This record gives sequence, structure tokens and C-alpha cells, in this order.
Amino acid sequence: MLTPERHQIILDLLKDRGVVKLHELVEATSSSESTIRRDLSQLENEKKLKRVHGGASLLAQKGEELSITEKAAKNLKEKDKIAQYAASLIRDGDCIYLDAGTTAFQMIPHIKAKEIKVVTNGLTHLEELLERGIDTYITGGYIKQKTRALIGKGALEGVKQYRFDKCFIGVNAIHTEYGFTTPDPEEAMVKLNAMNLSQETFVLGDRTKLNEVTFAKIADLKEGTIITDETDEEILAPYIEKTTIKVVTT
Repeated sequence: MLTPERHQIILDLLKDRGVVKLHELVEATSSSESTIRRDLSQLENEKKLKRVHGGASLLAQKGEELSITEKAAKNLKEKDKIAQYAASLIRDGDCIYLDAGTTAFQMIPHIKAKEIKVVTNGLTHLEELLERGIDTYITGGYIKQKTRALIGKGALEGVKQYRFDKCFIGVNAIHTEYGFTTPDPEEAMVKLNAMNLSQETFVLGDRTKLNEVTFAKIADLKEGTIITDETDEEILAPYIEKTTIKVVTT
């Protein structure tokens, strides 16, 4: 079978199913595993798909954004492991920025450090933070209905009033060339400002976020340490060249 024919079969299967396993592509094309791996690498370089552990998936639309309810229902186990590790990095007395987002929210029950201060633009975080007796500051700004994040001029001005030992940032996509991105430019600006005002930045991204790109750039990869559950060395290799990766296992 010619390469263009294999590529078309791969893309047709992805269009139909969204995610396809490596062994399914091997069977569908009557090709070797090494040949399919090369095909997936080429198609990924051509921005036609993204490789995932054990196969490939369709690329997300650049402006697509799930609601906070939809996000909260996805990859719960993976997010909780990432959140647990991230929370363990907080030390007694730290001043931290906790970004809006479901993985950042899942950090809160795991925070053991004492006498910390938290600044957040996530409305969903407030009740849990207060229940745990954590000193909490909110940025102010415009309430984004879909994600319950505070954005806009008020949020930017609010963030600028503080300085952080550590910030924990949620993103929609992580890419070796395009860096950290999110669908909303205003939300991207709030995240970037928090990163710039922090001594250390940790970006929370489960494996589904890798090799994806969305509309608005937040920052280059070198600006933050990535905490992820991705374990595939082939997928991680290009990221390791550009930034620090902390891998948690589920």
C-alpha cells in the first residue's frame, strides 16, 4: 500500500472515531507497527493529527472550550494525581496563585501546608478554600460564564497587586512549538501576568493537553514546569528539551 493511501485510511478512521489505537491502524492498513509510527509522526508534523499514548487522536478546534461542568467530568483520576503532586509542592508560609480550572480546584483538598495565602481568579475555588481556613484573596474582574473565571481589566489589575512564591496554571493545550495556549485571549493575559509575578510557575496539564494548540498564546514552554501524567517517552522527548517535566503516574 502506498503511503498516501495509508495516510488517508488513518485520517478517515480518526474522523469517524476521534481516537484510534495503534493496533487498529496496523490492522486497517496491513502495515507494520514501525511503519504506522512513522506515518503518525509525519501526519503530526503536518498538523493533521496528534499522537497519543498507544495511538492517535483528532486535533481539537482552536476556539473550542468546554464548560467547567464538562471539564470537571473528564480525566478525573489523572487530574487528581496531578493535583495531589502539585499541592505537595506548597510549603508552609507560601503565597500562591491558584488559577481558575478544574485541576487547580482539585489541588485544594490536598493542600497540607499551613499559614499560606492564596490569590485566585476562580470563583469555584472560594468555598473550598474558605472551608479549609485558607487565607484567600480574589482578583475581581468580569465573570466568565462558561468557566467561572474572573477575567478582563479588573482581574489583571487585581493580580498585579500581589507577588507569589508559586503559581499553578491550568491550560487547554501544550505544544513544543506554540507553547501554552487557551481559547480566550483575556484569560490568557491573566494567566501570563500571574506567571510573570511568580517566583516559580507550574503548569497543570494531563496527557490530553499535550501536542494540542488553541487560539490564544499564554507563554513559551520555558516559562513553566509542566506537571503531567503522560509517560510515553517518545511524546515527552521534545518537551524535555525545552522545559522541566514532572511526570505523575496514576
